[in-house]
Amino acid sequence: MKNSDNIRKIGRRDILQRGLMAAAGLTVIDPSKLFAKRVAVSRPAKSVIQIWMWGGPSHLDTFDPKPEAGNDYCGPLNKPIETNVKGTRICQLLPMMAKQADKYSIIRSMTHGINGHETASYMTQTGHKPGRLVYPSVGAVVSLFKGYDAGYKGLVPPYIVLTQPQGRFSEAGFLGQKYKPFSTGGNPNSNPFVVEGIVAKGITDKHQRQRRKLLGDLDTLGKSMPNNSEFEKNDACRQGAYDMMFGDARKLFDLSTETGETREKYGRNTFGQSCLMARRLVEQGVPYITINYKGWDTHKQHFQIMQRKLPELDRGFATLLEDLSQRGLLDSTIIWWSGEFGRGPKVQWEAPWNGGRSHFGACFNAVLAGGGFKGGCVVGASNENGTEVAERPVSPQDLIASVYKKMYINPEAAMPNPRGLDVKVMPATEKTNLLTEIM
Repeated sequence: MKNSDNIRKIGRRDILQRGLMAAAGLTVIDPSKLFAKRVAVSRPAKSVIQIWMWGGPSHLDTFDPKPEAGNDYCGPLNKPIETNVKGTRICQLLPMMAKQADKYSIIRSMTHGINGHETASYMTQTGHKPGRLVYPSVGAVVSLFKGYDAGYKGLVPPYIVLTQPQGRFSEAGFLGQKYKPFSTGGNPNSNPFVVEGIVAKGITDKHQRQRRKLLGDLDTLGKSMPNNSEFEKNDACRQGAYDMMFGDARKLFDLSTETGETREKYGRNTFGQSCLMARRLVEQGVPYITINYKGWDTHKQHFQIMQRKLPELDRGFATLLEDLSQRGLLDSTIIWWSGEFGRGPKVQWEAPWNGGRSHFGACFNAVLAGGGFKGGCVVGASNENGTEVAERPVSPQDLIASVYKKMYINPEAAMPNPRGLDVKVMPATEKTNLLTEIM
C-alpha cells in the first residue's frame, strides 16, 4: 500500500476526531507525519564494482537469448532457462545467475552503433564521444569526487583495477596521473597473490627489509638535513610505500585469509578470485573497482569458448551478488556488468571463423545491481533475432549518468583540466535519459 493511499484513507471521521482533540486542548498530529517513517530514505551508493567484459560478450548467449530465431542465431545455446523472476529467461549456462535474478536488472537495449574496440570502449567507459580532449573513465571521475579530495582515507588507492588496465585509452584522461587506477597485476588465484608494488616477485620479505635497512644506512645526506621539507616529503612517500608492502594493505590483498570453502564458491580461477577480492575492497570502502575480464572477443570457435567462460562468469558473478547481499553491502554497492559492445547475432559458421561472432554495437546488454537500483527488472528489448533495438534505446551516457546519480555525483559538475576549459562530468550536448525504470 502506498503512502499516498494511506493518507487519502484519512477521511471525515479522522478529521472530526482531530477537531474534538483540538477542542479538548490535545495535540493535533499532521496525518502525513503518521507515515513519515515508512518513506525510504535515499542514500548515495558508496562503491562501484565494474565487471568489464573485455572484448564484448554476446547478448544472445548471456542475458537476451533468442532460441526462436533458429540455429544461425542461437547455435547450440538454444535452451534458455527461467530465472527466479517470472517471465525472464537467460542463457542455459548461467543457472546460478538465474537464481539471483531478483537482485539485478538487465538492460537489453544498449546501443551506440560503434564496432571498433577503441572507440566503443572509450564511449562506454566515459560517456563521451572522441574529440579534442581525452575524458576520464567513470572510475577516474568517481576517484575525483569520492577519493582523496573528498576525504577518502582507505588503505589502498580509491580506484583499483583487477588485474590489468584494458589499454584502449588512458583511464585517467585529462585529470592526470593522480586519478590513474592502481592496477594490481598478478593473479588473485595464485598463492600468494603477487600485487605489483606491494609483493615483489622472487624477493623474500627478509630480503626486502634488508634492502630497506641498507638504503637507510646509505642516506647520509638526509640524516645531515633532518628538517628539510623536501626530504620529509620523500620520507613520507617511502614510508607509505613500505606500509603498502608490509602493513594492512598487504593483508587486504592476502586471499589466503579467506576460508577454502569461500574461495571454492567464487571459483578457483582469475575471475572468481577477482570477484572475491572486489568484495574485500568494498568492505574497506574503496569507491571504484574494475574487474577486467578477458576472453570475450570470440571471432572464432565462439561456442567452444562459451562452454568454458560462461560457467566461470556464472559462478563468480552470482556468488558476488549473494555474498554482498548477505553481508548487507549490496544496497550501497553498484555492480555494473557490460563490455564495449555485443557480438554479431548471426553466427559466422564459415571458415576461417568456424562458428564465430563479430563485433556488434547496434544492440547489446548491460546488467546493473545494487546501490539503490531495483532488481528483477528488464529495461528495453531487442527485436526477434537481436539485430536491433526494438524498445527503449539506452546509450552509454544514459547508463553512466544513472550510476553518477546513485553516487550523488552531479553530471553538470566542472572537472579540472590542463587547458582550463569549461568541461562537465557529462557532455552538455547529449540528451540523457536516466534509467528511471530501475532507480
